[in-house]
Amino acid sequence: MAIGKYLRWKDEEGNDFRPVSISGTALLNDRTLNKSTAFSYEEREAFNLTGLLPPKPQTFEDQLKRVYKGFLSACSDIEQYQYLRALQDRNETLFYALVSRHIEEMAPIIYTPTVGKACQEFSHRYQKDRGLYITAENVDQMGEMARHFAGKDIKIIVVTDSQGILGLGDLGIGGMGIPIGKLSLYTLGAGIHPAHCLPIALDVGTDNQDLLDDPMYLGLPKKRMRGQEYQDFIEKFVEQTKLHFPKAVLQWEDFSKSNAFDNLSKYEDELPSFNDDIQGTGSVVLAGVIGATKIKGETLADQVYAVYGAGAGGVGVADQIFAGLLKEGLNHQEARDKIYILDSRGVVFDNRPDLDEYKKRYAKPVEMAASWSLAEPGKASLSELIDNTPITVLLGCSGVGGAFKESHVQKMLEYTERPMVFPLSNPTDNCEALPADVYKWSDGKAIVATGSPFDDVEYNGQLYRIGQGNNVFIFPAVGLATIVAGVSKITMDMFTTASFALAEYVSQEDLDSGCVFPRMRELKEVSSFVAKAILKQIQETDPQGCLSGKDIEQEIAEHMWEPIYLPYRRV
Repeated sequence: MAIGKYLRWKDEEGNDFRPVSISGTALLNDRTLNKSTAFSYEEREAFNLTGLLPPKPQTFEDQLKRVYKGFLSACSDIEQYQYLRALQDRNETLFYALVSRHIEEMAPIIYTPTVGKACQEFSHRYQKDRGLYITAENVDQMGEMARHFAGKDIKIIVVTDSQGILGLGDLGIGGMGIPIGKLSLYTLGAGIHPAHCLPIALDVGTDNQDLLDDPMYLGLPKKRMRGQEYQDFIEKFVEQTKLHFPKAVLQWEDFSKSNAFDNLSKYEDELPSFNDDIQGTGSVVLAGVIGATKIKGETLADQVYAVYGAGAGGVGVADQIFAGLLKEGLNHQEARDKIYILDSRGVVFDNRPDLDEYKKRYAKPVEMAASWSLAEPGKASLSELIDNTPITVLLGCSGVGGAFKESHVQKMLEYTERPMVFPLSNPTDNCEALPADVYKWSDGKAIVATGSPFDDVEYNGQLYRIGQGNNVFIFPAVGLATIVAGVSKITMDMFTTASFALAEYVSQEDLDSGCVFPRMRELKEVSSFVAKAILKQIQETDPQGCLSGKDIEQEIAEHMWEPIYLPYRRV
């Protein structure tokens, strides 16, 4: 009996095994099946591996010790990244078992911040094929390409056009490192088997002149596709995805802010899809804010919010806070009145002639600043906003390193005893303020969370653990819940539910220490907890749906793969 195609099979005696049809070098070269030196004597005989491996089999534990030692011997973060990627390319079970045991040490290597450098140097460090590279010339051949994959049942696709990679901008084909890294986190957090995961890079050219001038660049050496041509290409890509991967959840990743909103709104009803930069970021930040209100003994409605950075992430944060305020009972206008967004031109006012559509819902009437003392009429900086508005929550989504100043935090202390200051931009160099500085500026009173990982901070004899507002606490759970429930649309309410669930998961001990996010080592437990909350919400709102009468915890468990070796049987 099969219990999950890639999870486990049981024979008539109840023993776990996995049927395997390939042998010899084909088996050793299959990264989802390869056990390398851990193949038993019996398996070597059955699968024609005799003589293809060193004679003495190793245990799984011995392999893990060996590869961890190899990881530690790498001389830099980027070399550690390459070491882990090479391991992933030859033996995914061993890779995921290793990273899951050392996740706090290795998550910053396989994803932020190290993945940013890996994307920048992608063409010069390219090692092995993984995923699909889609261009205007081959988009109609996606079905033919898909036939080359061992895993035919794709459940999660992460796709990027590489225009807005982290805080680094247009990295052309190098952006493929982001879908690869995100899907690794899906497996680590939600247990999605790697054979169900597909990274895709849409190569529509690049406007990065350094890449175009680089003879080693592996992408199309042409300027970026735009306008109607780009829209037609995306539409064709979505059509091909629906046709050839009908069960897949599609995650849009690191598109430019305008394309991010356009693609999401245009296709969210056509297939289960979401944009992690918008919705995942918003959801994890709302969870942190909820946790901070618990520390303060207040509510979301008691706060006034400044979102510094009005790109995809910033507006996504504003949207999710807005949803949280509605959940607390505020009406639409009351909720919007509490949220201020700022872009490179300062506070977003409604009198701008070229105001982006996605910013309009948070644009403030310019008349409200009529009595403010402004250096430039009709244009208010972050300092001028805080000087004139009782901001209690300052959220950084700008990618501008050092943007938050001591004067901002000092002024916030006039409005609240415990200001929330979340410098969320990554990589680390783009962080709006260093946590140690924020604690110093606020005399230890601020509640701080960041987007990049930071070491604990000691101030006035107290040790503060810096909670990382990492989207990984949200998107694997949303993807898992979508797969289990089989929903056709991923809704805003699913992300709001995820926010409140994540906030609920954070322990009182963490809250007492001023930390509003769990530890990375709890990722799998967090993902299961959050997915369960989303599925319960779906079950309650659709009592006749596919979850009717089902045990949600059992459904989750049956979908989550564990990186262990099962005995193989020849078929």
